[in-house]
Order: sequence, then structure tokens, then C-alpha cells
Amino acid sequence: MSVPLELTGLLKCYAGQAVVDGLDLRLAPGRCHGLLGPNGAGKTTTLRLALGLIAPDAGQVRLLGHDLPDAAATARARVGVVPQNDSLDPDFTVRENLRVYGRYFGLPRAFIDARIPDLLAFAGLESKADAPIASLSGGMKRRLTLARALINDPELIFLDEPTTGLDPQARHLIWQGLRRLLAQGKTLLLTTHFMDEAERLCDVITVIDHGRRIAEDSPRALIAAHVEAQVVEVFGEGALAWKPEAQRHCQRCEAAGETLFCYTDTPQPLLAALEVAAADAGLRYLQRPANLEDVFLKLTGRDLRD
Repeated sequence: MSVPLELTGLLKCYAGQAVVDGLDLRLAPGRCHGLLGPNGAGKTTTLRLALGLIAPDAGQVRLLGHDLPDAAATARARVGVVPQNDSLDPDFTVRENLRVYGRYFGLPRAFIDARIPDLLAFAGLESKADAPIASLSGGMKRRLTLARALINDPELIFLDEPTTGLDPQARHLIWQGLRRLLAQGKTLLLTTHFMDEAERLCDVITVIDHGRRIAEDSPRALIAAHVEAQVVEVFGEGALAWKPEAQRHCQRCEAAGETLFCYTDTPQPLLAALEVAAADAGLRYLQRPANLEDVFLKLTGRDLRD
């Protein structure tokens, strides 16, 4: 099976500043590939380059066997896109939104109408087929946007923060739908700020910052390679003052707000010290396994990005 998307040495500059800087990216067919990075890391520009919406200043984009941007229209006919913001037409019903979107691809009316029942079932919107968009909840609109991206039966689906703003129930429904797509052999490229989402869904994750790739591997391999096995979070009024003591019992300790994040492969000495000090120092704490968010923060920093 051919490579769905390959970016080689990609460079894109604005006002003399490299937004994407020599980026390489290669997607494996039938897998979910995560593209993670803080705000301003170059994710959105990378997606626009990968879709042929803008041309690179240097490097090569190959999408579904086609060189971009020259053959962008041909390649995009086999791609689905779920944008950050829903762009559903408020003048149409749920069914009409699917039908009109299918016409943008030049698909025959009979093909579109045959696809609609399955897409409504996929999104759990069978009972809302003739409902106006204004009557839908946020979760329903997001599921419809995902279903709409599948109208052309795409091989590759771009998902740009697909669950932002959704409650936990709606997020889990979206995740179930994405897993079904993977089971059908679809390839997914996912951007998200939810590290648990990336950890659950992605086979491979590429972390980028300042337009460059800084890490790439499976979620578990990234965790094993970049952070200690256990994290003890210490919080309370005396947490920051207790940092020097915490540093004696862990391999790495970071303060964020009023919380200490203590990273260690052997948490027992730290937990024993905390048990003695907790009452007198006004401390509370919890122990947990390291996760992808710990990796992300170590690689990209804890400073807020605008």
C-alpha cells in the first residue's frame, strides 16, 4: 500500500520567519498519526501545506501519490477534512448539509443519497436527518462535521482538533467513530491539545515546535524515552516551600503554579517523606504513572504560548 502523505524538507516562511522549518513527516496507511505542538508551533501551516492550500518555499509534499500543489485538486478528492470550527450551513437540514457537501466533490446524486443513511448512523443522527442545524447541540454538530468529511469515502482524513469544546460523552462518541474508521483501513492525521486523546487514538505521534520535528514515536515509547516512570504531584499552601526537600527524593522537580511535579523511577522515598511532612507543611499529594502530557511539557516547556 502506498504512503498516504509524505512531507520532505518542508519550509514555509512568513515575513522572513520560518513557520515550518525543514519538516519531514511520513504517514503509514491505516494508522492514526498525531501531530502535536503548542500554539504557534506550525501545525496549521503544516496541514495547509499538506492539503496543497498553500505552496512551500522549499521541500516536497506528496499526497496520495500526487505531487502538490500541482495536483492538489486531484489528491483532495480522496481526502476528508474535519476543520477546527464547524462550517455547517445553517440554512439547510442535516441531510441537506451532507447532500450539498457531496456535490462539491462532483459526486453523483445517487451515490450521495446512498451514502447518507450510513453517515447518519455513523454520527448517531438518524433521528435528526431533517432537523435544522440550529436545533443541534454542539456535540451533534461536531459529529455531523465528521460525517460530512466522509461523504466522498476518503482514504485519508485530516482531523484538526476534532473534540475541542465537547463534553466527555461527546468526546467518547467521536473517539468511537474514529476507531471504526481505523478498523475500515482509513488513515487519520490528528491534531489535538488533549494529550489523553492522542495517547488513546494515535499509533505514532510527531511533536513539533518552532516548525521543526523534535520527537516522533508511539505514545508509550515517547513516555519511556523522555520522562521518568512515576509522577507525584504535590500541592497545598506549603508546596513551593517544600521543593528543596522534594528535590532530595526525586530525579526531577518542576513547579507550576502552586503545584510541584516530582518525576521519579522510585517513588517510595518521596512518598515516605511526604507522609511525614504532609500534616505539618500543609501538603496534599497524588501519585500517578507518567503520561503523554508530561512528555509534551518536558519537550515544549510550561510557558504559555499566545
